[in-house]
Amino acid sequence: MKIFLLTFVLLIGAGVVMAQNSYWQQRVSYQMDIDFDVTTHRYQGKQKLLYTNNSPDTLRKVYYHLYLNAFQPGSQMDVRSRTISDPDPRVRDRIAKLDPSEIGFERVVSLKQNGKTLRHEVVGTILEVSLAEPILPQTRHTFDMEFEAQVPVQIRRTGRNNREGIDYSMGQWYPKMAEYDQEGWHTDPYIGREFYGVWGDFDVKIKLDASYMIAATGYLQNPDKIGYGYTNKKVVHKPGDKLTWHFKAPEVHDFVWAADTDYQHDIVKVDENLDLHFFYLPDSSSNVWKEMQPMAVRTFKIMNEKVGRYPYKQYSIIQGGDGGMEYPMATLIMGKQKIGALTGVAVHESIHSWFQMMLATNESRYSWMDEGFTTFYENIVMGELFRFPIHPQSETNASYVKLAKSGLEEPLTTHADHFNTNMAYSIASYSKGAVFLNQLGYIIGNEKLESGIKKYFNEWKFKHPNPNDLKRIMEKESGLELDWYWEDFVGTTKTIDYSIKSVNANHAKTDVVVERLGQMPMPLDILVTYKDGTTETFYIPLETMRGEKSERMSLKTTVLTDWGWTYPEYSFEINKNILEIQKIIIDPSGRMADVTPDNNRFPGTKKVLPQLKGEPVR
Repeated sequence: MKIFLLTFVLLIGAGVVMAQNSYWQQRVSYQMDIDFDVTTHRYQGKQKLLYTNNSPDTLRKVYYHLYLNAFQPGSQMDVRSRTISDPDPRVRDRIAKLDPSEIGFERVVSLKQNGKTLRHEVVGTILEVSLAEPILPQTRHTFDMEFEAQVPVQIRRTGRNNREGIDYSMGQWYPKMAEYDQEGWHTDPYIGREFYGVWGDFDVKIKLDASYMIAATGYLQNPDKIGYGYTNKKVVHKPGDKLTWHFKAPEVHDFVWAADTDYQHDIVKVDENLDLHFFYLPDSSSNVWKEMQPMAVRTFKIMNEKVGRYPYKQYSIIQGGDGGMEYPMATLIMGKQKIGALTGVAVHESIHSWFQMMLATNESRYSWMDEGFTTFYENIVMGELFRFPIHPQSETNASYVKLAKSGLEEPLTTHADHFNTNMAYSIASYSKGAVFLNQLGYIIGNEKLESGIKKYFNEWKFKHPNPNDLKRIMEKESGLELDWYWEDFVGTTKTIDYSIKSVNANHAKTDVVVERLGQMPMPLDILVTYKDGTTETFYIPLETMRGEKSERMSLKTTVLTDWGWTYPEYSFEINKNILEIQKIIIDPSGRMADVTPDNNRFPGTKKVLPQLKGEPVR
């Protein structure tokens, strides 16, 4: 019996350890050799992929993304752009008008698993592969592929000869193994939204006409042979020669590159462990790029302090000519802009180095954790760089409120490609995602938000966190239960709307009634300012929080009893005569996303003002 009990205890203990260490993620190692022909805009590729199955599952098929196939008439991206009510003006019907020499494609010439030829089928932008042998848990397999591809006329993110004159912007350009995680395979067709990739290492050689300079993810391995500002050594290249650019990128989940014959290349140090590289066209925008560079340096310093240290030794800001798009260790951005706009896009895309390039959420499912959190910190950084007003999140808050009132809002749980309108996707992902973090600071306190974000970064960098992973860290950091916030603000389109219903004299005291008009409950900060200049905060915790935030709005704070979410009204008493009160404000910090803030104040509209002798209506 003792042996049985001991065995039982050991098994239970092992189960606890397994539960605590149940997270796993797949791993890849790419070796690619690319031979690029600038006369045809085509390239031949050889790819060796070492795939490690760290899952507990046996895999009998694998899938690759062939993103360039989206740039063909009749593709899902094409049809979606022509049928959605508010198409991206950069796309519209442009794909439908491409001729065969202008389309994009990726064609697999051969594919082998551990030397055995595989059967495969192209389905739009996905390559479905039947394996020669199953991939067992904790095993590694080698996939050898030969492929050919054509770069499309620039439509969106990827392509050639864009409107700013960049020759090649090469995002989503190679056959990319799809991610398999705790939820299974993620083989979303490329409709035009977000990406999700397997963590690993890239070793990429690109053979290209010697007149071009390449900017890319990773570290250049042969600068002495290349020149082009990568080394002080002058390298002479003959017309018609080809150069092989060799890059290595450790611990990333994608690889981007761009090439142009006229790139200017600057290198600026953030500190001894980090260089920023800038690639741009030497034209009328050059001075603006020079002016932007120290602000990019400042961005990395701010983010290192507020979130966590950027772990690589290099980052490249590359003029790519189409909005902005983030990638590991690099970004492609529009270059011909005024200083504010150029800095704004550079700041936003650089901050993606933390949110998505290190905290690699599934962008398709949780775009708000990527775009929204990036926007939140972009607002903070831009506020510091350009001395914006005291509420840097006010514009994103207003944008979200506009969407909430439009009738077009969809929950943040909506897949990025499945939003009914581009507007709903954009505002939800960027603005509401930023509001989510700002409002979380209101709920748990800004200090807890800041320390929680740092713990989130340190615990989940180089992994694939999901919303619950963030929630558990914030709950542990704040000591509060936050299910209700995630469920309502992320999972629904319920709105927040509180009002001061009445303020009435009660002898030497004052009775206040607060009303919840929206469906989503919240804790409340209520600031009372008296006519003698003193202030007092009344804090109403939400019952389902099971606690209180530590942050206080003024030196004198009265913590009231909890408000149960089903009750539409809440009453409390101020221990002063109404004639002594100058004003009462719900959420004086402006961090709560109340869709009708006009009714959050007293004095406000006539209906909330008491009719008292000697006290005029304001």
